[in-house]
Amino acid sequence: MLAVLLWPALVLAVPSHAVVFMYHRFGDSRYPSTNVRMDQFKAQLDYFAAHGYQVWPLQRILKYLQIDEDLPDKVVAITIDDAYLSVYQNAFPVLKARNLPFTVFVSSGPVDRGLPDYMSWEQMREMQKAGATFANHSADHAHLVARLKGETEEAWRARVKADIEKDQQRLQAELGRNANETKLFAYPYGEYDNALAGLLKDMGYTAFGQQSGAIGPGSDRQRLPRYPINEHYAEMPGFEQKAASLPLPVKAAEPSEPVVGDNPPRLVVTLHDGDYIPAQLACYATGQGRIPVQVLGRQPLRFAAQAETAFAAGRARYNCTAPLRGGGRWYWYSHPWLIPPIGGGPGD
Repeated sequence: MLAVLLWPALVLAVPSHAVVFMYHRFGDSRYPSTNVRMDQFKAQLDYFAAHGYQVWPLQRILKYLQIDEDLPDKVVAITIDDAYLSVYQNAFPVLKARNLPFTVFVSSGPVDRGLPDYMSWEQMREMQKAGATFANHSADHAHLVARLKGETEEAWRARVKADIEKDQQRLQAELGRNANETKLFAYPYGEYDNALAGLLKDMGYTAFGQQSGAIGPGSDRQRLPRYPINEHYAEMPGFEQKAASLPLPVKAAEPSEPVVGDNPPRLVVTLHDGDYIPAQLACYATGQGRIPVQVLGRQPLRFAAQAETAFAAGRARYNCTAPLRGGGRWYWYSHPWLIPPIGGGPGD
């Protein structure tokens, strides 16, 4: 299923897709790794308005994917993790003035404890009346993939399930039906493994990580990508490139398990056919830049990518891109890694 995009002297077909952006703090210079400056944020919103982008509610995008209906080109969504106070103080007035929808993933524990850097339920109710949506980010914002010492898999599953259910109950109690219309979840720190993704699927959630890339009909509903935005990665034209990105048509990626055994990990990806340029496929590793890519087959295109240096403990990613044939846009796929011991790493 294809949407038609007009370019000068060209008619290019691009796949049905949407781009989801993820923020944490706004105008809070104390935390540059999770903050976007307000001049940057306003410039991004101005860009959407000036270049024909539509900002849709996250639930509407997911509904289109669910019923297999084509998404128009240039659809984006705004998501925000953790419910920091700067969302209410700085971002909300700007979004409200522009009548733009957005989704906040809330960890209820800090809110219930009244921590000073977080919004209150009353502030969230005010935002909800103006069209904001609130969703599950776990009650305690813990490293959910980490198993406690001596913890069985069954006990781990019960503990994590209870934490997620507690957060959903608090959202429902404070914000009502709107918080529970679509069961959305954002992994704390963007961390998940196959067992956690499977648990979220069993619980009926659509789940988002913090790996970059666009989403499309073939995207795994428990591993949906979002572009993390902070003040170091918020300037144009990089933001423009992300907004215009397309989902690389991944048929299979091995290993699917993000928790790394061999370090550095070797990723093998098989692609569906698409209007990308195979010869210009490139992959990049966190902190290492471009890494070697080995073509393993061409019908279909199958390739391997592996960093040349082992990662330190924490979180890492491989990002693989290929240009749209003749179009000045990029197909994008990001594969997250968790390097033991799990429970730390930069960012939020």
